[in-house]
Amino acid sequence: MSTAEHTDQKTVPSTPAVESAATPTVEAGRPAVGEPPGEKPVADRHTAGSAAKKPETDGAAEKPAAAAPAARAAAPAATESSAAAPSATPAPAAPAGDPAAASTPAAPTEPAAVPTDAAAASPAPVAPAAADAPAADGDRSPQAPQGGQQQGGDRPQQPQQRQGKKGRRGRDKQRQSGDQQRDDRPTIPCTGILDVLPDGFGFLRTSGFSQGDRDVYVSLSQIRRFGLRRGDMVAGQVREPKENEKYSALLKIDTVNGVDPDTARKRPVFEQLTPLFPEERLRLETDEHDTAARIMDLLCPIGKGQRGLITSPPKAGKTTILKKLANSIATNNPEVDLFVLLVDERPEEVTDMERSVKGTVVASTFDQPSENHVQVTELVLDRVKRLVEMGHDVVVLLDSITRMARAFNLNTPASGRILSGGVDSTALYPPKKFFGAARNIEGGGSLTILATALVETGSRMDEVIFEEFKGTGNMEIRLDRKLADKRIFPAIDIDTTGTRKEELLMEPAEAAAVWKLRGVLHSLDPAAAIELLIKKIRETKNNAEFLSALAKNAR
Repeated sequence: MSTAEHTDQKTVPSTPAVESAATPTVEAGRPAVGEPPGEKPVADRHTAGSAAKKPETDGAAEKPAAAAPAARAAAPAATESSAAAPSATPAPAAPAGDPAAASTPAAPTEPAAVPTDAAAASPAPVAPAAADAPAADGDRSPQAPQGGQQQGGDRPQQPQQRQGKKGRRGRDKQRQSGDQQRDDRPTIPCTGILDVLPDGFGFLRTSGFSQGDRDVYVSLSQIRRFGLRRGDMVAGQVREPKENEKYSALLKIDTVNGVDPDTARKRPVFEQLTPLFPEERLRLETDEHDTAARIMDLLCPIGKGQRGLITSPPKAGKTTILKKLANSIATNNPEVDLFVLLVDERPEEVTDMERSVKGTVVASTFDQPSENHVQVTELVLDRVKRLVEMGHDVVVLLDSITRMARAFNLNTPASGRILSGGVDSTALYPPKKFFGAARNIEGGGSLTILATALVETGSRMDEVIFEEFKGTGNMEIRLDRKLADKRIFPAIDIDTTGTRKEELLMEPAEAAAVWKLRGVLHSLDPAAAIELLIKKIRETKNNAEFLSALAKNAR
């Protein structure tokens, strides 16, 4: 047997039996050189790789002619390894061009023998077998490159990386299990109004329409999945915030606007609904002593879907008019959802309105920033739109649209086009959008908005705002400062107060009687006219009796 063949047989054993014979000095359970303590021995880790190559070895044994080129390729590699190793004892090796090694059939080993170092290539074991065994075993790994030199001490790096990945996976599993344990805690029922932010996610406002510490976070995926819109009243189950969270999170949605979430997805879009003139009347007359409500019911009837403007100078009684309107609508039309929106108002006025009105009072007082005025106004508008989409009749009393426009003028980015009075041209669009949302919907549902506008304040900005909204309403109530100075209440200017298409809200006989009444009062002084009307109304128990007496006197 030639020296090259002897080298091949001793260097790379092909079967587990040869492997055990080649490394007799490795003690069981002793870690190999270069391997960290506690790791699995390299030989055990790569036994599967050697077994996986066994079928190829058997095939090579059946066809010796096919293995001859591999033996010729292995001989030069062994020679180069012997020359590179600093061995003290010269090891006899076959030259690279030895014809005996080329003609001798290769032993039944793997197709390509990969010697690792000079000690493995030498027939005399110069170094201890325990130091050589890990290197030889490491070279039999499927990952070892053919014909290359690989040191046994570099091999344990890959098992360390694997252990690190396993450790990270274990920590991830522990975190997931901890989250699951925390999510298994009892949930809390919660109801709030959804406020969607520009980034797509939102919060449930649980303490009204303003931001609060108890708001509930709603993810973007939940909003898209259930088709939620800003202003929806969402009821569901909430979990408490985690250690690094500030707000609670919504886990489950039970209802949207009082109905099933699947049903709420099928609702129409407010902007796609068909608007009509008001046709169903909102009665304001409650009792015989409520003179202001009876006068407004005659001169400016209000229907569902009305867009009314109450023009008033300071100290003319507009707040009193609003409270009487709110109480009359709540008393005679309990099916209506009533909202009172106070923007930039005095805190004491807010308290008085909350105690005297049977409805939802939403306020942003003058001591709060303009950003809060804008946020509350937009959220109220979206809320009433969602109710109209569900077929509800909604009434909004706004005080005042002038202060709302001021807030948007401060909060809107400058466009470079300034109107007289310092009003930005783009600042009036959001208030117009709010006021223009009032409409009677074909097929059911309506939104009625009655807003106050300030005049005679000495501010050019207020005059510009009033002129922009002057022709947008279909009902107007004008209060006279001179009548208020004379302590005549309600200080209503009869000539400029009225409703468009009022014949759609009145019976023909009632409409004819009101027109005759206007003709009589128009010939009088404004103060004398309102005083006469107040006197005649107080003499009767209701408006029907008053109009009947007026018709008899006209004959």
